Amino acid sequence: MREYANDGWRARGASRSGVSSIFMVLVLAWLIVGAIAGGQRHYYDSAPTNCASTSTIAVTIIAGPLNYLGMNPKIGDCHVNVPQPSP
Repeated sequence: MREYANDGWRARGASRSGVSSIFMVLVLAWLIVGAIAGGQRHYYDSAPTNCASTSTIAVTIIAGPLNYLGMNPKIGDCHVNVPQPSP
């Protein structure tokens, strides 16, 4: 049976795959906890009416478990430049 020099490289690549999959599971769990926090704050009860409420929902989801450590992210005001039609 022959052994090739690249066999060791494949084994190292497999461990990177395991680390990246663990990282992805942690990121997914982080975002799920953030989504649960947004639900507990009743952010999903009505459709967002402006960009501030949409941004508050997004920041709450991104904050994840930090919401339960006292962080309560809110976006007070945001301005979006809407292009105007030319005369």
